[in-house]
Amino acid sequence: MHLDILTLSRLQFALTIMFHYLFPPLSIGLGALMVLMEGAFLWTGDKEWEALARFWTKIFAVNFAMGVASGIVMEFQFGTNWSTYSRFVGDVFGSALAAEGIFAFFLESGFLAVLVFGWDRVSKRMHFLSTVLVALGALFSAVWIVVANSWQQTPAGYVLVSHAGVARAEITDFWAVVFNPSSVQRLIHTILGAWVAGGALVASVSAYYVLKGRHAGPARKALALSVVFGAAAAVLLPLSGDASARLVARYQPAKLAAFEGLYKTADPAPLTLVGIPDDSRQELRAAVRVPGLLSFLVHRRFGGVVAGLDAFAPQDRPPVAASFFLFHAMVGIGTLLAALFALSLWRLRAGKLYEDRLLLWGLVGSVVAALAANEIGWCAAEVGRQPWIVYGLLRTQDAVSRAVPARHALISIVLFFVIYSLLLAVWLLVVSDKIAQGIEPPEPAGGALTEAK
Repeated sequence: MHLDILTLSRLQFALTIMFHYLFPPLSIGLGALMVLMEGAFLWTGDKEWEALARFWTKIFAVNFAMGVASGIVMEFQFGTNWSTYSRFVGDVFGSALAAEGIFAFFLESGFLAVLVFGWDRVSKRMHFLSTVLVALGALFSAVWIVVANSWQQTPAGYVLVSHAGVARAEITDFWAVVFNPSSVQRLIHTILGAWVAGGALVASVSAYYVLKGRHAGPARKALALSVVFGAAAAVLLPLSGDASARLVARYQPAKLAAFEGLYKTADPAPLTLVGIPDDSRQELRAAVRVPGLLSFLVHRRFGGVVAGLDAFAPQDRPPVAASFFLFHAMVGIGTLLAALFALSLWRLRAGKLYEDRLLLWGLVGSVVAALAANEIGWCAAEVGRQPWIVYGLLRTQDAVSRAVPARHALISIVLFFVIYSLLLAVWLLVVSDKIAQGIEPPEPAGGALTEAK
């Protein structure tokens, strides 16, 4: 690999965004579950639900802090390493980022203090409202980031203008930008993936407590809730993925061809289960395919043309092997997670989940798989968009800052790797410590007066 400024800038951004993207899915999924836990406490008066909400608030706060710290660094790279891109899409991308700050970040951060420190200082209803608003803030943050990224995939609501000979995109219809052809489906898919990650995190810790015989009552409640929540999201994900794939077929057919390793246009087109892309021979080796199924998924009938890579000029094709393996890894991990949650739900309904140690250990490891699926899915979407940074408008190779020396980018990558490794270690240690401390037992009715008696 030639380590020029383009390659190094792409590596740097990949490193920072992949590290950052560990945290938003957990915040979105965990925020929704915290609302359900605290809502259950208000509805039932069961103190164990309150204890669970208090415990997971601590984990959420640590996760939020890491997400903010890593996200700020990532955004600075638009100006340092991708100045041409920033000039080209500043009007569009800047509007979305500004909306994210105003409508999401300030909402989330503004009520976070009440959420974390207000348990015994505000009323139960006020505290529940703060939990809802923090969860909504995390959700709204995803809305604007996905809108900005989706515009790169399917641009809309803009006009190209020239300033001093430099082209840039300017908004002509803000709502067309927000509701560009792929934004709604991509947002649904992103949120469902985040809900799976949040469900997997709660299920992982709760299953661990059940296995170790700790916090029997609260742990079983949290495990049951997270399994139902995670199963619902995991079952809906393939439906969302199908809708997203049809949009890709319509607006980014080269990406779909790369995802499927479809080198030659076909009618009907098969769906590939496994295979090894071979660019030199322009074929998929050792392929296992389902005849006609890709045509059915795209056209809703077992027939219909699906464009292969041969329909596009070589310079307009994505990296086939990377796109193919990333996409199939995402689908494979997602399928395994759906099966795990579905089986756990079935055992839960049968009243046998808490004694099934093998399944419980599977749930302990599910959070790693869920985070991997989210990361890989995001990578597949970005790699499959290549060679475009804004699809059909601006190529990635033309968007990089040429004024930044390659050695500076290389030094920053090394520094980022060291710092992020330390931050990741700190995050894991802090979260592990809070898990080791466990769920604080609910305070008995009467509080200190009861204890004195």
